[in-house]
Amino acid sequence: MRKVNIAFIGIGTVGGGSINIIRKHHDDYMRHHGIDLNIAAVHCRTFQKAVDLGVEELYVERADEIINNPDIDIVVELVGGTTAAKKYVLGALRAGKHVVTANKALMATSGEELFDAARQHDVSISFGGSVAGGIPIIGPLKHSLAANEITTIMGIVNGTTNYMLTKMGEEGLDYSEVLKDAQRKGFAEANPSADVEGEDAAAKIAILASIAFNCRVQLDDVHTEGITRISPVDLEYAKEMGYAIKLLAIAHRTDLGVEVRVHPAMVPMSHQLASVNGVYNAVYLEGDAVGKCMFFGEGAGAGPTGSAVVGDIIEIAKKLADGVTEFRGCTCTDQLPIVSLSSLNAQYYIRIPVLDRSGVFAEMAKIFAREDISIKSVVQRGGDGRTTDLVVITHEANEKAVQAAISDMMLTETIVSEPQLIRLVG
Repeated sequence: MRKVNIAFIGIGTVGGGSINIIRKHHDDYMRHHGIDLNIAAVHCRTFQKAVDLGVEELYVERADEIINNPDIDIVVELVGGTTAAKKYVLGALRAGKHVVTANKALMATSGEELFDAARQHDVSISFGGSVAGGIPIIGPLKHSLAANEITTIMGIVNGTTNYMLTKMGEEGLDYSEVLKDAQRKGFAEANPSADVEGEDAAAKIAILASIAFNCRVQLDDVHTEGITRISPVDLEYAKEMGYAIKLLAIAHRTDLGVEVRVHPAMVPMSHQLASVNGVYNAVYLEGDAVGKCMFFGEGAGAGPTGSAVVGDIIEIAKKLADGVTEFRGCTCTDQLPIVSLSSLNAQYYIRIPVLDRSGVFAEMAKIFAREDISIKSVVQRGGDGRTTDLVVITHEANEKAVQAAISDMMLTETIVSEPQLIRLVG
């Protein structure tokens, strides 16, 4: 029986959930895997957190007491952010300790540096909880799907925005109303910008793309748009046309390189992702051998993310029990260019608020024609006698041309406000 000493830096929602899972299943892990997971120390901002969790006897005032303790085998970092967390993680790796983290921002911005430190000190860093909570997507990408060339990853990886879009679509509420509702229910933070502006999803797709395509994708490489401009009328139009609007994190490996982006997208109702609602997450991918796969589950919380964290702890502990001394690290061995969004070819939904008068559509059609954009369908809806919406679906068009067309529209006297653009996928 191998005793493995674990220390937690950060025991908030996910840390507390992870500790409770270990307590609940400790004897099962001993029986099934031959490992004795021993929580040896915890560090958090206040002693009261340790008291509330019932681990006050394990509390240490400084994280350095964990990092410098030679008896600690695995350090679990769950404080979040990229400043103190990076210091703790690098310190632990350099001290020869294995690290488990659920810190998506840290991995998406400093992954290369952390993997280098792990390799130099013959230890490992695991981060299964950093993307999509309890969905086991990182493990399968690294192991079960390693035989494949993955060409596409497309996912709903932020539960807050998925809940908000679902609520807007089902109840016809506007963005500000559903944000307040999400905050009341604890699905959105007091400052929700990381979620609603797409930053959270961008960090996650950077991680997934790096693993899937075996190349380094940084957070800054991801074109990012949020949901703040989505209105109930867009969701209504989409539904009438057979689509659902989702905030998607998308990565494609193409002949030109890696295309990676986060933005609202119209997904056909026939696609599996269209029916993923509420706070649930899902990741869809395509591989040359396996074909199409989708992973579905809860994306955040004490239980789901704690499940991923403890799963990483168990995998490291099993290797320690088996006497493994060499650990495989980063597989980002290819250098692939990041493809600019301007190279994208897709279909587009464009809602154009215009003055309700004759000749307006002809004026807009002339702009589309000038940019070589073919219109698949157009509907004129709503209006108060003074203004109305022109709702256009294009055939496949180039992103650069579509953006140029919108810029041209904004120069006309018939545009009431900025057109709404949503890309179609699937």
